[in-house]
Amino acid sequence: MRSISTATALAVLFGSAALSVVATGTASAATAAVTSPGGLVADGALKRVFVGDGAAGTVAATDYSGNVLASVGGIKGVSDLALSDDGATVYAAAQETHEIVAIDAATLDVKARYPVATGKGPRYLAFSAGKVWFTYGDQWSGNLGSFDPATDPASGTDPVTLAQLPEGVTIWDPGFLDTAASRPGLLAIGETGISTDSMAVLDVSGATPQKVAYYGGDYTLNSGIYDIDLVPGADEVLVNGSVRDAYADGRFAQAGTYPNGQQADIAADGTVASVSGGTITTYRPNATKAIRTYSNGVYGTADLTWAPDDSRIFALVAKSSGGYTLKALTDPEKNVPTLTVNAPSSAARAKKLTVTGKLSATVALPAGVKLQVTRTDLESPKGKALPTVTVQSNGTYSFADTPPAGGTVTYKVAYAGDTGHAAVSASDKVSVSRAATGLSLNNNGKLYSYGADVKFTAHLGKTYKNRTVSIYADPFGGDKPKKLVKTGKVNSSGNLTVTVDMTRDTAVSAVFAGDARYASKTVKVNAYAKVKISTAISKHYKTAKIGSTSYYWFHKNSAPIVTTTMTYYPNREERLDLQVYYQGRWYDSDSEYFGLGTNGKVAVNLGAPGESGIKARIRAAYINGSSGDSVNSTTYSGWKYIYFSN
Repeated sequence: MRSISTATALAVLFGSAALSVVATGTASAATAAVTSPGGLVADGALKRVFVGDGAAGTVAATDYSGNVLASVGGIKGVSDLALSDDGATVYAAAQETHEIVAIDAATLDVKARYPVATGKGPRYLAFSAGKVWFTYGDQWSGNLGSFDPATDPASGTDPVTLAQLPEGVTIWDPGFLDTAASRPGLLAIGETGISTDSMAVLDVSGATPQKVAYYGGDYTLNSGIYDIDLVPGADEVLVNGSVRDAYADGRFAQAGTYPNGQQADIAADGTVASVSGGTITTYRPNATKAIRTYSNGVYGTADLTWAPDDSRIFALVAKSSGGYTLKALTDPEKNVPTLTVNAPSSAARAKKLTVTGKLSATVALPAGVKLQVTRTDLESPKGKALPTVTVQSNGTYSFADTPPAGGTVTYKVAYAGDTGHAAVSASDKVSVSRAATGLSLNNNGKLYSYGADVKFTAHLGKTYKNRTVSIYADPFGGDKPKKLVKTGKVNSSGNLTVTVDMTRDTAVSAVFAGDARYASKTVKVNAYAKVKISTAISKHYKTAKIGSTSYYWFHKNSAPIVTTTMTYYPNREERLDLQVYYQGRWYDSDSEYFGLGTNGKVAVNLGAPGESGIKARIRAAYINGSSGDSVNSTTYSGWKYIYFSN
């Protein structure tokens, strides 16, 4: 059984190039994807789904999850598929070559090709009473044909019989066809023409089709026919997924409706799967309350069919990017209950709290339903089962619990389901209080020489079980990430010590992750590091003391060269400070910034004063924030003294 929407163009394009290769075996990772459907049938014997591809001229086989198993080509313009009653043969309508191709369902080998002597079809297919039935024609003259697959088309005898609509039955388009296993020998046909619509139920169990019921009207009964299904167990057809038309005494009359619908397929037990926009909804026969609703997005469904065992629905669901993908919708006959869980947002540890909720369903639930309850917390990260709770007659439930652990506590409530209902679960979280603990870290604000090995000690106060602390070092600057220095248990005094090499200003943090009774805590200190800096003087002719101070001696027309070496950082600059001695005091003469080379060096020519008897001194400095970065603390070199003689 299958239903196909006429609103969909008859071409299918699978996304994987491998689909053009005839092969069988285990499922690949590729899910069947199409641009528009060219037939969809499910084989219960092999547990396969077959999808036609009109654009590529292929029929692909998938498993019951929609994964592609194999594909066969050479079927041009395939527009519909039908399956033999024993599931051994797939029949494909090839419109471009005007033939029906018989395919071995197990191997995908082509068994036979049945030419259809008309330039207008075949279009739709069905298998009933041991024959393959098909429609053909155009918008002015639709008709019905058939053949007995037991007749070999290569025998020289044409097995195909055309023009088999019985007297009194007229269709203006190649109509849709449908059969039902519980109604052997019956064939439903329906179509919408330019100015009228028509449908019929035919008895095809004999030598020629006989009219059981016929309607040819002006849209008064159905407002157009775009899909038709035989209803198992009743003298009815389902039109457009929503209208039930009963037939008796050769005529049709409306017998009821389902809420909304555009197309449908009906399971062997009468359960209806109806498409409306982006949803597929299942209903018990003649019921108006949904069993289950599948949301497949806003782009719609092109085709659907039930698995013969009613365990799932296969649907070609539209994608936002274009085309369709094959989805397997499981448990379509099980109602999905609604389950709520309401726990307090916060609570005190070791104090009783109450959780409430409700279980409801559009299909009545059994009395006395039991719910499984699981509590997940820091003490039981994998979950601890609590006593089951019974749902009251109005669907509500409640239970009390005393959380032994603080932190985030999750209460999960689950219903295992039953023969008519799917399993469902829901949860809610409670923020349970925990005590605070003390955590400290030393050396905050201290300044160290470049490269000093500094010991940082974290001290942890009282906790429940967790005595582990993690210490991190985060050097200033964006080029070095925060790094875990050490994780370990504190000693008997509550201390954990690490050594940090202070080459930059560094944020050091200690983290206690918390435990079941004490909350997590983080503390941070900033410790500071100088740069490594030195200066060298050159071009002097001697060194000698003036008083107790050593000077570099230069002739008055010689220019000192000052070379500074400093810890390198991108775009870093040194500052040179120059002072001159006059009348017993040192006076500032100049301060100027010079960029470092990538080797951390820069040489500066001070120039020659041209006068003798001048005393000067010079030093290099890194100034945090002014030397091009802020990753170290302000650092000065020692003064170097210069004297200009004759």
